[in-house]
Amino acid sequence: MTATRWLAEYAWLPDHDEPTADVLIEATDGRFTAVTPLTGGDSPTAGVDVLTDAVRLPGLTLPGLANAHSHTFHRALRGRTHGGRGDFWTWRDQMYAVADRLDPDSYLALARAAYAEMALAGVTCVGEFHYLHHGPGGTRYDDPNAMSAALVEAAAQAGIRLTLLDACYLTASVDGDPLVGPQLRFGDSDAARWAERVAAFSPTGGHVRVGAAVHSVRAVPAEQLSTVARWARERDAPLHVHLSEQPAENDACRAVHGCTPTRLLADREVLGPATTAVHATHPTSGDLTLLGESRTGVCLCPTTERDLADGIGPARRMADVGIPLSLGSDSHAVIDLFEEARAVELDERLRTRRRGHFTGFDLLRAASAAGHAALGWTDAGRLSVGDRADLVTVRPDSARTAGVPPVGVFFAATAADVTHVVVDGRTVVAEGRHVAVDVPTELRAAIAAVTS
Repeated sequence: MTATRWLAEYAWLPDHDEPTADVLIEATDGRFTAVTPLTGGDSPTAGVDVLTDAVRLPGLTLPGLANAHSHTFHRALRGRTHGGRGDFWTWRDQMYAVADRLDPDSYLALARAAYAEMALAGVTCVGEFHYLHHGPGGTRYDDPNAMSAALVEAAAQAGIRLTLLDACYLTASVDGDPLVGPQLRFGDSDAARWAERVAAFSPTGGHVRVGAAVHSVRAVPAEQLSTVARWARERDAPLHVHLSEQPAENDACRAVHGCTPTRLLADREVLGPATTAVHATHPTSGDLTLLGESRTGVCLCPTTERDLADGIGPARRMADVGIPLSLGSDSHAVIDLFEEARAVELDERLRTRRRGHFTGFDLLRAASAAGHAALGWTDAGRLSVGDRADLVTVRPDSARTAGVPPVGVFFAATAADVTHVVVDGRTVVAEGRHVAVDVPTELRAAIAAVTS
């Protein structure tokens, strides 16, 4: 049995509105075995010098953060698609160009670097919404899950956990237009063949779980939605779906099916506690009722939603009807869960012209426990005995955090302030550096390979 102890200057414990000073955290074999607030003195860590074997963690220690929605290869687009005019649909054409150049080897290299960047940002688990399945023109690799295997290996090398959300992607529009061009790489002919391929993928290692995804109501015909939902239900696996990201999606669904995308998913038994709707930027009041009553979660991706000019979703109304909120970096215009979290509050201020919608603890929960639960890791995201030994420490003395009380971390810190990251009891980031990956160097090489 391998035991480790950390002494946190401050730690944010479950169900505490504010961080607690001077906390001893202990773990054995990747699980927390004790989380003990210590007493003594007028300042944190006073009177505990005898704990010479404990790793000191100056600043605020948080549970591991969960990035609940990722398209890893989009990392290659950062800084390349932001100029000029356009919208989601013009951006998508540039994304397809990168998708068309990837193969299992280059995908592994890019994903390893991007996942390592996530680790530097305090992410201990990622949900990969994975639809880049096959070779150019839709030709299957000898191993039909070669691209999935590349992602699993990339996460292992980067030191974080992965929920591989294998996405069913069959059509190009709600009208059922066939896939063309780079989209052919995404398709599996029909949902039954998709299910057959995913069922054949059995990755090894305790760092990975396989879930399912409906790419969108644009990409899966209505009569095949239940096949994907049933596959996930039978395996007790998480199910994610892009939902109402664009008003055009809502309009097309009404024109073809006579209802909103949310109602269509409800009628096909896609919604439920194991389901997470991604974005849900443009729901109706009726949609919110359906999501809340079914306990379907919503993953908000504010930095991508603003980058693509998608709009601002009604986050407070979602929370008020009982919808669990999680966070994702989606297209990786930014990989920073602190920025995603505070954007939930700040965007709500823009939408309503009022302040004070979410507390710091609300934002922490969305970035940690709720995100892990959405990805099927219900034993993570809390500094709690028995849970997975994930922790993230934020420095107290950067230009951004100096003078900031610990409770204000989500309104001040950025990913650059993360100094220490532990995943399942293993140190992945120390003193702000990844212990195994030269992240900037690998990112430059991997992105150049698919863009130049």
